[in-house]
Amino acid sequence: MDSQIYFMETIIIIVFVLGYLSITLEHNLKIDKLIPALAMMAVLWAIIALGHMDVFDIDAVNKKLLPTHIEEVLLHHLGKTAEILVFLLGAMTIVEIIDYFNGFATIKAFIRTNNKIRLLWIFSILAFILSAIIDNLTATIVLITILQKVIHDRNLRLWFAGLIIVTANAGGAWSPIGDVTTTMLWIGKKVSTPELIKYLFVPSLVCMIVPTIIASRYKVFQGTIDNMDSDVQTSPKGSTMLYLGLGSILFVPSSFWVLLLIFVPMKALLMILDGWGISPNPSAFLVFVESMT
Repeated sequence: MDSQIYFMETIIIIVFVLGYLSITLEHNLKIDKLIPALAMMAVLWAIIALGHMDVFDIDAVNKKLLPTHIEEVLLHHLGKTAEILVFLLGAMTIVEIIDYFNGFATIKAFIRTNNKIRLLWIFSILAFILSAIIDNLTATIVLITILQKVIHDRNLRLWFAGLIIVTANAGGAWSPIGDVTTTMLWIGKKVSTPELIKYLFVPSLVCMIVPTIIASRYKVFQGTIDNMDSDVQTSPKGSTMLYLGLGSILFVPSSFWVLLLIFVPMKALLMILDGWGISPNPSAFLVFVESMT
């Protein structure tokens, strides 16, 4: 029996190593990393189920393994994955609606300079802000799309795109909806929105400013851009959809915004009423805020 368990565990380790190796070598194998990832997941769970192997849950507090059933573990992990997918589907739907109404052309309308250094800073700041709202990958795609309409020289565009990727990753780090990894931690209640902003905003800002300053000294970013495309085709509802869509995504981490927009004004109102000699019982309001956060 022990030899059979050892054999099954060895197979699981081999499948895991081969799966991750296929993910890292996706460009050499010319296959999307999603394919080996899904195949590895299916094979691993199938081996565990068919081999009737023991599964455990991790007790992070006491630092020990707790025996559990495979159905519970599967439901737990699938549920957490579903939470992330549902959030991303909603967020990407809003982004697609903004793009359908040509809302991102509103951002392009603000770009009225052909100075390379100014453009570099504009795109860096936009990447830093947008990535915190619509996640770093989406922000990179949106800004590179705008970049293609502004700069026609492919070599120069690649330099700008490289800085956009760097600053978008910096901007996505301090927001709970700025990066898939941070979103997973936030949904799993491993981090909170206020604490995330408190500890990571300044380091993220430094990670945006320092590379941009260094890049602005490069020769490729000196001078101006010739034949810059300044024609902007905007939609009548484009700007409205842009602000409405970004605002909708921004209100996803409700704990921070409920605290800012509801708790603070209501606390001020309770203080005013108390000054007038009226002492309302705030327990119902506090229960409401706790349920929202």
